[in-house]
Amino acid sequence: MEVPQVISILGNFGFPVMIAIYLLVRFEKRIEGLTEAITKLQQIMNNKF
Repeated sequence: MEVPQVISILGNFGFPVMIAIYLLVRFEKRIEGLTEAITKLQQIMNNKF
């Protein structure tokens, strides 16, 4: 592969890949928070019933 082809591939796929990685990392933190909240809710519900 020649340099112009590599630059073209990075231009076409590099930006979308970086956005996808950014969103996955960002959503991972939110999913962990939701998991903790659900676990706490389960514990509260188990203690009441």
